[in-house]
Amino acid sequence: MRWLALAWRDMARCGWVSFVHGVALCVFGLLLMIAARHQFWLLAGAFSGFLVVAPVLATGLYALSRAVERGEPVSFRLVLQTWLSWRRHGDSPDGKDWRLVKFGLLLGLAGTGWVLTSAALITLLSPVPIERPLDFLRYVMLAHDNYLFELWLALGGMMAAPIFASSAIALPLMLDRRVSVLQAVVTSWQTVLTNPGPMAWWAFLIMGFSLLGLCSVLLGLVAVVPMLGHASWHAYRDLVDASALPERTAATGTEAR
Repeated sequence: MRWLALAWRDMARCGWVSFVHGVALCVFGLLLMIAARHQFWLLAGAFSGFLVVAPVLATGLYALSRAVERGEPVSFRLVLQTWLSWRRHGDSPDGKDWRLVKFGLLLGLAGTGWVLTSAALITLLSPVPIERPLDFLRYVMLAHDNYLFELWLALGGMMAAPIFASSAIALPLMLDRRVSVLQAVVTSWQTVLTNPGPMAWWAFLIMGFSLLGLCSVLLGLVAVVPMLGHASWHAYRDLVDASALPERTAATGTEAR
C-alpha cells in the first residue's frame, strides 16, 4: 500500500506526463473494442493478453519515478529519451541495447499465446458463439452446466503467475542498471520467492485495479496505468538492493560511458 501512496505522489509531481500513458492505453483499448466488438471470444483474450505486455509499456513511468526520486526535472522529453536512447554501451556491434526489445518480444509472444489459447478454449467449449460481452457473461461466466469460466481462469492464472514473477522486478531493474535479461529475470524470480506474501498481494492489487479500469469502459485506465507503473518502480526500489550493479545511465539522465 505504501507503493501505491508513493505512486500518487509521483503522479502529482509528474502531472499530465504520467496521465498521458493512461490516456494512450485507454485509446488503444477502445480501438481494440471497436475492432473486435462482434468477436468477444477474441476480445476477452486480447484484453487479458494486453495486461501481460503492460509492464513494458510502463517503462516511461519507471523513468519518471526515478527522476522524481533523484530530484531531476520530469518532462515528456524524458519519456521519449527513455524509449529512444537505449544503449548497450558497446556490447553489441551496432552499439544498441536490445534488452527491452527482447523482453518485450518475449512478453508479446506470451500474450499472443494466451490470446490464442483463450480464443480456442472459448470457441471450442462454449455452447453458443460468443460475440458480445453479454454472451460471455451469460454462457461463460454464469453458466451452471459447465466449468468453462473456471477452466479459463485457471489456465490464465497458470500462464500469468510465471510471467508476473519474471517481469515484476525485471523491467525497472533493466532501466536502472546494466544487467542482462537473464540476470533481471532471475532477480525478479528471487524477489518474488523471497517475499511471497507481499508479492502475491501486489499481484492481486494489480489484477484488481486493472479489472476496475477495464470495467469502467476503460476510462479508469487513465489513472490506473500510471498508478501501477509508478508503484512498480517503488516495489523494485523497496525489494532489491542494486547498489553494487553499475548504473545504466548517469544521474543527469545522460548516457553513462
